[in-house]
Amino acid sequence: MSLPRVLSVLVFILCAVGSFWGSYLYFNAQELEAAAARLTLYRSTVEAELRNFSHMPFLLSQDPVVMETLEGGDSARLNHRLARFAQSAGIDAIYLMDQEGLTISASNAQLPSSFLGQNYAFRPYFQAALRGQLGEFYGVGATTGEPGYFLAMAVQTPTRQYGGVIAIKVDLSVLQESWEAAGERIILSNADGVVILASNPEWLYRSLGPIPEERRDRIIETRQFSNEPLAPLDWSPDLQRQTATLDGQRYLYLSSADLPNSWSLHFFAGDGQATARAWLTTGTLVMLGAVIFIFFQLRHVRQIGDALTQSEQKEAELRMANDRLAVEIEDRRLAEKNLKKTQDDLERAGRLAALGQLASSVTHELGQPIAAMRNQLAAAEMGTGASVLTTKMQGLVARMEDITRQLKFFSRKGRDQFESVDLSEVIDAALELVEPSIGAVAAEVHFVRPSEAIELYGNRMRLEQVVTNLVRNALDAVEGSGKRQVEIRLGQEDGKTWFEVADTGHGLDGKTMNDLREPFATTRESGKGMGLGLTISAGIVADHGGILTARERAEGGAIFRASFDPQQESNAA
Repeated sequence: MSLPRVLSVLVFILCAVGSFWGSYLYFNAQELEAAAARLTLYRSTVEAELRNFSHMPFLLSQDPVVMETLEGGDSARLNHRLARFAQSAGIDAIYLMDQEGLTISASNAQLPSSFLGQNYAFRPYFQAALRGQLGEFYGVGATTGEPGYFLAMAVQTPTRQYGGVIAIKVDLSVLQESWEAAGERIILSNADGVVILASNPEWLYRSLGPIPEERRDRIIETRQFSNEPLAPLDWSPDLQRQTATLDGQRYLYLSSADLPNSWSLHFFAGDGQATARAWLTTGTLVMLGAVIFIFFQLRHVRQIGDALTQSEQKEAELRMANDRLAVEIEDRRLAEKNLKKTQDDLERAGRLAALGQLASSVTHELGQPIAAMRNQLAAAEMGTGASVLTTKMQGLVARMEDITRQLKFFSRKGRDQFESVDLSEVIDAALELVEPSIGAVAAEVHFVRPSEAIELYGNRMRLEQVVTNLVRNALDAVEGSGKRQVEIRLGQEDGKTWFEVADTGHGLDGKTMNDLREPFATTRESGKGMGLGLTISAGIVADHGGILTARERAEGGAIFRASFDPQQESNAA
């Protein structure tokens, strides 16, 4: 082989290597951007969970029954009251301690692992509360052995400034279970660098770095982690390259340290997709280079054939070379098709990353007001007792919380409870919810009610959201029409359960269901919607083992149908 050809091969190899690393760095940056969006979402979720009950100790410290018990009142009455509050608010335990740290009343008084009679004066949250501060502490329960997040505040009685301390224990394991269910690799560590929550249970109570002896002594003194040895975690971070080695595996690594109590959230993401896309890009470029190389080789062969008076032997070789070129061109077309599909996937990933950031912002901004409303209603019940109004308001607050949780299904699967649901009741509840919108549009909504109950195994709230989204879309479609009618039907046929919403609006305008369910794809005027309704609805229907379809209506308008296969529905549950 001549020197120019050797140099050409070396240049080609260098270009291929450069192409691989350049595309890898580009795709790796894309992965880091998507990981940063998911980290922001999880950080907001952790912060919302920590602050969800921050007002509860103050409200409980103002309860007159709590003050009476500290002054020598009947603790049995308070036990029952605290048990009702804990069940209503979703708190693991509520308990009252005197000035010496002795528990005199608890919501779990009837359980074998009751806190009654236990002394918790050694806990930091008790000591902080006696100093007039809000005590906050995460540790393993000294009585139950179960970990939790403790919040405490001093109780002022008519005779003493700090007559005792009221404390609550919140179970944060729901965060850990959601991370594990989503297949993520996440670690939450406290100020001492000890892992307190992790998507992998084997990482719990491991230390991310050396712990000073005085801090270890304090941890042992407060019995924060029971008898856990706090062994070092097998990991090695590289902050400059944003990578880390964990249990012998290399990951992309991002962290956030701006959490309450100086806690830190650590997120690990694989770089396998970036590597695969880099190889695909490099392979495509190599193939293009090979095609160009073959092209010039064939031209050289043609020149040789012409010089040898187009001999039959050279003509046969030329035909064979043409066949090989055809194969290479077909391979090139296939590679271009695969590259186009990869580009489409990247665009979709970008939109979903933006949607993850939007979900993070919405859940963060709405979490605190909803939590404050729940605490205010709890305070109202403690002051005047439960009433029809407060009970209804509690239901509305619970509905708002369930709706905000729907945004999180883009990053993880929820913990929804499935049950047998009457679809007629689901549609009635959805129509009640959108009744103001029906009146505003002055539309005629007709529900063709079946003669007998049609049931579906699923989550009532999420199915109501599907019907609500479809009816609202139908109302938007008929708003500018001369004939404003919406018809809702449901039934069973061919072993499948279905419900559909038909309208007399402008129709689908030539769009398919895939076009309509794209995030941020909307036909509404600017400021009247983000184009997420059909995206969320299609996801909910798929989670129930069904499919959401759309078609033009013969007499004008559109029909959206959700169809469920009982076999698929069972697998989805």
